[in-house]
Amino acid sequence: MIKLEVCENPILCSGHAACPGCVEALSVRHVLATIGANAVAVVPPSCMAIIAGPQPLSSLRIPVYQPSLESGAAAATGLRRALDAQGKRDAHVVVFAGDGGTYDIGFQCLSSAAERNENFIYVCLDNEGYMNTGAQKSSSTPHFARTGSTPAGKTSRKKNLTEIMAAHGVPYAATATIGFLPDLVAKVEKAKRMHGTRVLTLLVPCLDGWGLPDDGGLRASRFAVETGAFPLYEVEDGTRYRLNHASKSRPVSDYLALQRRYAHMQPEAIAVLQAEIDQGWARLQARVDESSFAHEAA
Repeated sequence: MIKLEVCENPILCSGHAACPGCVEALSVRHVLATIGANAVAVVPPSCMAIIAGPQPLSSLRIPVYQPSLESGAAAATGLRRALDAQGKRDAHVVVFAGDGGTYDIGFQCLSSAAERNENFIYVCLDNEGYMNTGAQKSSSTPHFARTGSTPAGKTSRKKNLTEIMAAHGVPYAATATIGFLPDLVAKVEKAKRMHGTRVLTLLVPCLDGWGLPDDGGLRASRFAVETGAFPLYEVEDGTRYRLNHASKSRPVSDYLALQRRYAHMQPEAIAVLQAEIDQGWARLQARVDESSFAHEAA
């Protein structure tokens, strides 16, 4: 068993505005504890902006800049260059953005920063929808999930952000979730040691938007990984793939059964979703195998 030391003086303070049982607040607490206090946070409009609180008040013990929804990566770029100009090159710039501000509205800005390999850590807090404004669908929302704007279920698949970032050739792109905490902490530590654009996508089940009980977030995050609906993997320099949880031990129906947003699904649709997950898993495994062979040959 791996023992983790949790900071006794957390950078995310108690008394914040998160919902009871919020997985996002728990995730950010551990990310910040791993990054440390020598950091500046960029928080575009999102659930995390509500949790962080309105300026100049804040639930974070580090400086927080809240830009517009589409400009998180640009704001991080500017702050990084300002800190460098002041000689504060050891300070970290970390973005905490939702999937709406990453997969959708902020994607052009993030893609441009990744193309330039700007030096910051970008954390996407992926609750698979615009949960802060009524649980509407985003391009991160999975196939068939019911949302405020897709009451009959979403008709398209979830965008694969990690693969897109890997295609940019960034130094580090990875997925993680609080349900597998040692893996999450290890990936933040690895990203912290690197230079350039590092993108971490954290699955953060939304209790209200997904239809989970107050204590259901961790179970949902674990089931997402164990069914292969949210694989844990990392990609270095766009070429070196590594699976961090290398097996699927549950059918996707176990994961769906936890959530009210899938209560409308019929067996035929569940079978389609299972086939899509199996196909995606096989494709990812092939990339891992190809990556291992190529680097062994080199």
